[in-house]
Amino acid sequence: MEAPLKDPPVSETRIQVRMPELDSFGHVNHAVYLTYFEHARFEALAEAGFSWGVLDERGWAIFVVRIEVDYLGETGRGDDLIIRTWAESFRRTSMVLAQEMVRASEPDRIVARAKVTAVWIGPGRKPMRVPDVVRSGLSGQPPQNEGA
Repeated sequence: MEAPLKDPPVSETRIQVRMPELDSFGHVNHAVYLTYFEHARFEALAEAGFSWGVLDERGWAIFVVRIEVDYLGETGRGDDLIIRTWAESFRRTSMVLAQEMVRASEPDRIVARAKVTAVWIGPGRKPMRVPDVVRSGLSGQPPQNEGA
């Protein structure tokens, strides 16, 4: 495993909690957090230059193989949330993205955090090396090999 990245760019995605996302206790259901985190990951990829259109054009996909979530506080109806997403590390065919969720009104108080391991998938739906342009876009570092 490669060492964690130093000072990677952090993407911020805002989401407002909606009524159907609440459970019977009046707070956001734990499973909904996964949807919020997923939405924010794809926003971060788009900011780095890898929108759905670019992924489709190149025949790339990202398959989540592991998610760890720590629920540290509750969120409820009407909360305005900020999800921060950044690349934590890369291996040959996979990457770990870290995420944290806060209320916009309390940006220093984390209500949930996630670590997501995803495998980069190429044409033929087979794992492939994470392209250097992706590593560069998500890490903020110049590409190591220009040919990717």
